[in-house]
Amino acid sequence: MAIEIKEQFEVEAPIAKVWDFLLNAENVAACMPGASLDEVIDEKNFVGSIKLRVGAVTASYKGKIEFTKVDLANYCVEMIAEGKDASGGTAKGTITNRLRAISATRTEVRTDSNIEIAGRIMQVGRGMIEGVSKQLFQKFVKSVQARLETAAPTAAQAGAAASAPTAAQLPVDEKELRVIPLLLATLWAAIRGFFQKLFK
Repeated sequence: MAIEIKEQFEVEAPIAKVWDFLLNAENVAACMPGASLDEVIDEKNFVGSIKLRVGAVTASYKGKIEFTKVDLANYCVEMIAEGKDASGGTAKGTITNRLRAISATRTEVRTDSNIEIAGRIMQVGRGMIEGVSKQLFQKFVKSVQARLETAAPTAAQAGAAASAPTAAQLPVDEKELRVIPLLLATLWAAIRGFFQKLFK
């Protein structure tokens, strides 16, 4: 099954800061629920994994990520990710991020993704998977914004060391993506949309 996702969001941070953040695989993995970075091969190739649980179905994909295009002049980066699940399922996708400076302190990020998925996870159906993918992306966006928009620490007094951000200021990484709440939210959105159309 092929899924296409087109999204955009804004970050209250200069374009150079957002660019450097998205080029760091550790940052990206830390913002993606259920994902982990297992090995850095070089500056453009990485090994990682992502674990999903949908009801009784658990899929744990392990594979590689490659930055295939890094265009600093146009602030465009493209990556290819592919992985396999122990049960035989596969996932492969191309993700392209394009950045645009809205102002000196605000940046727009446009994301285009084409993903192909096969295996047991497909039992939940296309509609649910697309809905979950959208909400998963929204979680990613909130995490990116929280990390980039966190105010820098200031020195307390002259001669005192600058204070470091506390753990409470940073988003908590989700080591395993619990999809049931996302599925319920997606189902409720579909039901609400149906009745809104029905009673127009």
